[in-house]
Amino acid sequence: MRIGIPTEVKPFETRVSATPALVSTLTNSGNVVRVQQHAGEGAGFEDADYAAAGAEITSAAADVWNNSDLIIKVKEPIASEYNYFRQDLTIFSYLHLAANAELTEALLRSGCTAMAFETVQLPDRSLPLLTPMSEIAGRLSMQIGADLLTAPHGGRGVLLGGITGVQPGSVVVIGAGAAGAQAVDVAIGMQGQVTVIDRDLQKLHQIEQKYSGRVVTIAASEIEIANRVARADLVVTAALVAGARAPVLVTNQMIATMAQGSVIVDIAIDQGGNSEPARQTTHAEPAFTSGPARISCISNLPAAVPRTATYALSNAIAPFVLDLAMRDGVPEPDSALAAGVNIAGGKIVHPALLTKS
Repeated sequence: MRIGIPTEVKPFETRVSATPALVSTLTNSGNVVRVQQHAGEGAGFEDADYAAAGAEITSAAADVWNNSDLIIKVKEPIASEYNYFRQDLTIFSYLHLAANAELTEALLRSGCTAMAFETVQLPDRSLPLLTPMSEIAGRLSMQIGADLLTAPHGGRGVLLGGITGVQPGSVVVIGAGAAGAQAVDVAIGMQGQVTVIDRDLQKLHQIEQKYSGRVVTIAASEIEIANRVARADLVVTAALVAGARAPVLVTNQMIATMAQGSVIVDIAIDQGGNSEPARQTTHAEPAFTSGPARISCISNLPAAVPRTATYALSNAIAPFVLDLAMRDGVPEPDSALAAGVNIAGGKIVHPALLTKS
């Protein structure tokens, strides 16, 4: 199969979809891999590393897109890439189509097959390609949040871990999945005062056991979320439904009750966000002000650590890309990969997107 790895063009995106090690595995399996020049530099991989792995290096994005049957990307294509879409092309990437009508329409018009990393789902309902980036985003959310709480960034001047004789910062994590669990772990490490909210009591039980009572666990309800948000210094929202628009759990009315300079880090922004005023921010301008709060909605948060994130992503997608290549881009019916197909033949096929439409 002809496999293309283009340089990411989304602003501040420094990851690459495959390490030289994965490229070597693909070429040794008989596939032709084209890598765009400088694709890996943000993550610390040189063109020479990919060439040594058997890849063809090309300077033009068009050469990669037009001469590939399968494109492997990190982030969803942006408008400048839509003209590369065609009927006999498969794109395998994070797509987050529930929050991106423009990209959805472009994919539908082209007739290409669009497979989303975030909806590849194992029989136990786990999301093996979303999890590594969610974990990184969860850990980074605390670093970002703690930074935004400082006075130079417009925060209320709270040290998350407190100090002798001074109360630590109050952290509320909404959603105890992969991202939320990692956010809790880092918040505990920073010695914050942590509350986690989720509707899944089993997840809350696991957190109770892990931290031996150091975390307050609350069953999710609108009233509980409102009460906890009002008293929080830092809120991290990480509630997702695979493939669907993220639920809005923190309303403008709730935000209005927060202290001046408090912070919300909305990890769910790729799927539209869990906070009502959510809009995408960047690593250069990470937050905006809404009422009394500073809100951060960086849609490619793991790009802040591209070396770690690229290794994590490449390791996770490797078996799925190999399987897809062996099957000429057609996943086995009812497989984890089949669950990744969002659009095919000019039609929406993923159930979550069908419900949205």
